[in-house]
Amino acid sequence: MGLFDRFFKSAEKAEPTDVETLNRELNQGLEKTRHGFMDKLFGMISGKEIDDDLYEDLEEALISGDVGVNTALELVENLRERERKDKLKTAEDLQKALAEELQARLAVPDAVLAEVPGALNIILVVGVNGVGKTTSIGKLAYLLQGEGKRVLLAAADTFRAAASEQLKIWGDRVGCGVIAHQEGADPAAVVFDAIAAAKSRSVDWLIIDTAGRLHNKVNLMNELNKIRRIIDREAPDALREVLLVLDATTGQNALSQAKAFSEATGLTGVILTKLDGTAKGGVVIGINSEYDLPVKFVGVGEQMDQLLPFNASDFASALFAGIQADEAGSDDGQSEEETPDQEAATDD
Repeated sequence: MGLFDRFFKSAEKAEPTDVETLNRELNQGLEKTRHGFMDKLFGMISGKEIDDDLYEDLEEALISGDVGVNTALELVENLRERERKDKLKTAEDLQKALAEELQARLAVPDAVLAEVPGALNIILVVGVNGVGKTTSIGKLAYLLQGEGKRVLLAAADTFRAAASEQLKIWGDRVGCGVIAHQEGADPAAVVFDAIAAAKSRSVDWLIIDTAGRLHNKVNLMNELNKIRRIIDREAPDALREVLLVLDATTGQNALSQAKAFSEATGLTGVILTKLDGTAKGGVVIGINSEYDLPVKFVGVGEQMDQLLPFNASDFASALFAGIQADEAGSDDGQSEEETPDQEAATDD
């Protein structure tokens, strides 16, 4: 069984309690997006005539919701084409077409980690300061250890004060070792020692924390290239993933970071943090559509188990669930299923 398969297989093969827990976490994490970005999109269409003004408003709302300029233009052009081809007449027709277009953008293969069983697998984690790299690494280690994998962490962020201590705290919490040097040491030397330790301990996954860096700082990006050269020399073919950590609440800036880091470091995927803290969750659609970059994990809370493997169909269901519930239950009052989401929103 592949990595995280037990969370996302069909009902007869999965652990029902795990699936239900993950879906509940995702539902709660997307509460703000449903009642912000999604309500705005579908609300502006309701009761309106389909005309150029409406399409312009939709385009502006999509861009402000962080789906990306190119994706917003493509979505609106697709809707215009469908109006002509499918003879869309009413606001409800357009709402349904928009939902289908958004769901199609999310209909991507589930992005799991690339793992070679029985071999050393390395994840290099990159991103700017303040996005939650170290915290995401700790949560990812927790997920992997929960799958029975042996995990080692490397504190190659030797620039930020107390960065290695923070990683050691996470190592203690999840029960895995941490290779660290003193503050100001050469990050490549940390990686060298971490690879040696990973080999001697026969670990499955080595996760490397790196210093936060602006994507436009050439010297810092060159440091990443040096780390990659050490990996290529000491553990050829072991680098499975280069994951960019992005803060969902930064919106368009997150999209800019995805573009720049992808061009500079050859990313394999994204960890999107703080998705529970934004009403503009279109960034997930934007990252996939604008840069063909898979979102592999989403953070929907502060707890250790609230970093979730990204599953496109589950995400789409959670994203539209609130709208469907509102439409189905608008005359019936609050349903029991709505209560946990609303409580989560209050807690946020």
